[in-house]
Formats: sequence, structure tokens, C-alpha cells
Amino acid sequence: MKSTEIPNREYFPVSRKKMTELHRRFEQKASENEARDISYRTLDTPLGKLMLASTNTGLIRIAFEREDFDAVLQQLADSISPRIIESPDELDTAARELEEYFSGHRTSFGLPLDRRLSRGFRGSVQEYLPKIGFGQTVSYKELAEQVGNPHAVRAVGSACATNPLPVVVPCHRVLRTDGSLGGYVGGLDAKAALLELEATV
Repeated sequence: MKSTEIPNREYFPVSRKKMTELHRRFEQKASENEARDISYRTLDTPLGKLMLASTNTGLIRIAFEREDFDAVLQQLADSISPRIIESPDELDTAARELEEYFSGHRTSFGLPLDRRLSRGFRGSVQEYLPKIGFGQTVSYKELAEQVGNPHAVRAVGSACATNPLPVVVPCHRVLRTDGSLGGYVGGLDAKAALLELEATV
């Protein structure tokens, strides 16, 4: 499934340069033959390394390193397709928009999204999240009211915690009623950093 790791030369005596070239040719052939359902890459950000994954429909997953990239790829293989190839070029636009966001030059994203991992009530909550403007916050309770189920505060929290597209779908803009952070898939330090970034742009 994954093709990121270059084998130890002791067991596979091919130069790194040659392996990189072979991998590019493999990517190209996979694209030409439609042998790939999911592309992925990693991206260095102020929050640490993120992994981005997309399908032909759009961006389907953003993962923090603390989630374990291998585990996330396995989940994608189980739930979407095992035909997954590291293909950074396929995610250049997503990477560029995220870099612009983290550098303070972007306040919204124009990326096509694949929402197959967002279903039911969680999907409704996650679909609403981009309506919370850059630099703004709402409480879990307010968000529950906005999606038409004011008593589902706990379920709203669960929807935010399982958001498959953090940062781009801004669950970090949802706080507890008392203003405290609540939870975040990337950790509370990451959530605080995102809110601070948006407050200073």
C-alpha cells in the first residue's frame, strides 16, 4: 500500500536517486492507468507534520502526526480503497493553500472536499463548520442550535472531535460555553495556536 520507505541498501542495493526516479515513474503509470484511488503526502507546518489525502472527488483527510499516519492510511484503505499511493504533486494545491493559511495570507479555503467520511449528524455538523468565519468562535451549544438540535451538545462535541478534515473544516473555532478550549484532534496546543493565528491576522 505505502511506498514512502526506501529499503535499506544492505538488502536492496539501489541508490536513493534511482529509487526516487522509479517512484516518480510508478506514480505516473498509476495515474495513467487509473490504478490509484487515494493520493497522499505530508506537509511541514507550524503545528508539526500533517498528512493530506485526496480522492478524485477532493480532499478526504487531514491528519496530525499524533494520530499515527500509518493507522490513518490503514483506516482509509479499509473504508475507501486500498489503492493508495504517495503522490505529492496531486496535493500541491491543498499544500499551497495550507501554507498560505499558516503564513497569514489566506482566511478561507477553496478546495474541493470528499465528504464520504462525514455521515449522519456528524456530517451535518462538519458541513456547517466552514460557516464559522475566520477569527470567529461559537460554543458547542450554539453550534447544536445552529444545526437544529439544541440538546445535542455532546454529539456536536463528538462530531468536532472526529472531523476528518481539521484546519480546512475549522472545528478549532468551536469552544465550550465558558470559553475554554474543549478538545481537539491535534491536541489543545494546536487548537490554541490556530485560534491565536486567526486572532492576529
